[in-house]
Parts: sequence; structure tokens; C-alpha cells
Amino acid sequence: MTGRRRLGPDDGPDRLYTVTGGRSRPATDAFDVVTLIVAESAPVAGMQSEHARILRLAEHPIAVVELSAELGLPVSVIKILLGDLLEAGRITARHPRFAPRTNRLPDVDTLKQVLHGLQRL
Repeated sequence: MTGRRRLGPDDGPDRLYTVTGGRSRPATDAFDVVTLIVAESAPVAGMQSEHARILRLAEHPIAVVELSAELGLPVSVIKILLGDLLEAGRITARHPRFAPRTNRLPDVDTLKQVLHGLQRL
């Protein structure tokens, strides 16, 4: 857990207010907790430290909830910061692709094997 900054007793609402510039909502609804974030540019000098950390962490696709955990900030704050970066063109956001749904149910033998495996745990 080295390198991670967790909220402490001195990091109350005042710090979060400062980090978000007093905003309580993101400028866009483009993000949910599983939205994947990818950096489109590297951090630049003078950039807010939280923005820079997000860009470094998002060199490879990373979910909003993972950013929240890594930075030790609430998801709501992360969404506000991501909105800033998206507006500036520094990140892209995409929803993970799920396998297409089919109406086919798993076969009974597979379900039995899963049940037996869970019972052995």
C-alpha cells in the first residue's frame, strides 16, 4: 500500500472542496463505476496533482472505481476530476464491452460442476 494516499483526519470536506474547486457534480454523466478511462496525454507541469495522478494511472485502461481506490478519493470526486480531463481532451472514456446476451441457459452439467466446486471450498 505504499504510495497510496488515504483520507485522514485532516482531509475532511474542506480538502475535497478544494480538490473539486467547490463543485459537487461532474460536468457530464459520461462516467459510471465501470467506465474505463484511458489517458490521451501525459501530465504537464502546473497541473493539479490529482489530475496528474489520474493520467499516470490511466496509461492503460482503468475503471473509475479503481481510480477511486488508488487515489483514496470518493467516486463522486473522481467523476468530477475525470470530467475536467475529458473536457480538456486528456482522457477518453468507454464502457466495457460485455458478451452479447443469448437466450440460452447454461447446461445442467455445468451448473452441477460449479455447485460441487463451491461446496468443496
